[in-house]
Amino acid sequence: MLTVFRKIIKFSFEQLSRNKGLFLMSTFIIIIATSLITGLFIFRGLTDSFVESLKEKVDISVYFSLDASEEEIMKVKEELAKIPEVREIQYVSREEALNRFREKHKDNPVIIESLNEIGDNPLAAHLNIKAAQASQYEAISKFLEESAFAGIIDKIDYYQNKAIINKLFSINSTIQKISLIFILVSSVLAILVAFNMVRLSVVSFKKEISIMRLVGASNWFIRGPFMMQGAISGLVAALVSLLLFTGICYYLSPKIAILIPGFSLFDYFYANLQTIVLLQLACGLGLGTVPVLFAIRKYLKV
Repeated sequence: MLTVFRKIIKFSFEQLSRNKGLFLMSTFIIIIATSLITGLFIFRGLTDSFVESLKEKVDISVYFSLDASEEEIMKVKEELAKIPEVREIQYVSREEALNRFREKHKDNPVIIESLNEIGDNPLAAHLNIKAAQASQYEAISKFLEESAFAGIIDKIDYYQNKAIINKLFSINSTIQKISLIFILVSSVLAILVAFNMVRLSVVSFKKEISIMRLVGASNWFIRGPFMMQGAISGLVAALVSLLLFTGICYYLSPKIAILIPGFSLFDYFYANLQTIVLLQLACGLGLGTVPVLFAIRKYLKV
């Protein structure tokens, strides 16, 4: 067994030296395919973080009538906290709402002067509500409208924000579908290209294959050198792809952090390094060896 394995290694390197151009081309194709799959994996993490950052900025506010007491509002907050769809609730009193309004418009003297002329605080206390999912805001709004506290609720701004919330939900769903379709299409194309590259390599050795078959060499002994070449191509492709994305993620990480505060692309890459390496190895070795089994099949018949 060891002798056969040594012969397979010897023949594989002999074939590789005779077909350096095809080997380099095959490796280049597998690098592209491996990098594409890796890029899609990282892009998925990037888009998920981007959508999550948008979700953090989306909420609905429930405004109460001016004569609603803080005790009544706290009861509403307690009831909302029991709903599994609600992730976070923040109470903003009338005084705090007024302070925020003044701070926001401190550079606009007209608004500040108008507020001073009114004298009394015209702003209502309200609850800012964040849902677990963007699709759950409508259910929360209906719950409030049909609750026993509807009488003290002046306004729910869900319907003003409905278009934005639905758009966010649609973006997330669309990104997931596009990513899946792109992965499937790119994988099929990569397999077809890798198969054709392997077939060209096999065709250049079809006479040697016929001779080996005639003298009694087993199918696996004939396949061995080609599979060994494919495995080497896959390993080289995985290594190059890993080094390439390490540099890309390190370089782009500060720039991505500007667009998505709190998200580090390089930290995400490092945290998922084991998964990425396994993905690259599976892609590289798979594209390097599996096509051999199909491409060489017809040449094994004498």
